[in-house]
Amino acid sequence: MREIVLDTETTGFDPFNGDRIVEIGALELEGHVPTGVQFHEYINPERGMPNEAFQVHGLGDDFLRDKPKFAQVGQKFLDFIQDSTLIIHNAAFDMKFLNAELKKIGLPEIPMNRALDTLPMARKKFPGSPASLDALCRRYGITNFERDLHGALLDSEILAEVYLELIGGRQPDFGLATTSSSKGGADGGEWKPQPRPNPLPSRLSEAEAETHKAYVAKELGDAALWLKP
Repeated sequence: MREIVLDTETTGFDPFNGDRIVEIGALELEGHVPTGVQFHEYINPERGMPNEAFQVHGLGDDFLRDKPKFAQVGQKFLDFIQDSTLIIHNAAFDMKFLNAELKKIGLPEIPMNRALDTLPMARKKFPGSPASLDALCRRYGITNFERDLHGALLDSEILAEVYLELIGGRQPDFGLATTSSSKGGADGGEWKPQPRPNPLPSRLSEAEAETHKAYVAKELGDAALWLKP
């Protein structure tokens, strides 16, 4: 199963009032495992950068001036995502911008049902608790969220870790079955561990064993736990 974890940075909040995408970052998951395949583009928004947005992502006019316009990367982006599910935190925001940009250049829009929104997933799992990406990183002990500026590719990498935790851990498909229908013993019943027919040889030398025995006798004596019956 192929999924694409995705994030965007923009000039503001409303594509219908002139705001544009300035960065897209996306990475591929296959069977919930990152493959290392990524899509990343900085984009010339063809307009000035408001200071409020610059304070969030640090992408200014001088940096973006020579970057490609969305019309130059739109088809490349669609080719990358193909028909995969898009994993997005607060999907309505990013999908609104992506579809506005695609429509502007005459490319097909992405149906909203293609997006899996991790924001309501987090709110359902932790009702009443903060559900921002940073808050979820703190909850799950994901440390690389501590950054001064947001970036689409970095946020996608962080979101991938959060998403895998939300669906049950970083290896959600590798759970251990506990029912009798799982792999069992030769008689088809529940598997139980058995002692080795021949114990593994000790990796301690005779000298090391004697040194340890002398240390235990001197420092612990009869109080050593492994001497008790």
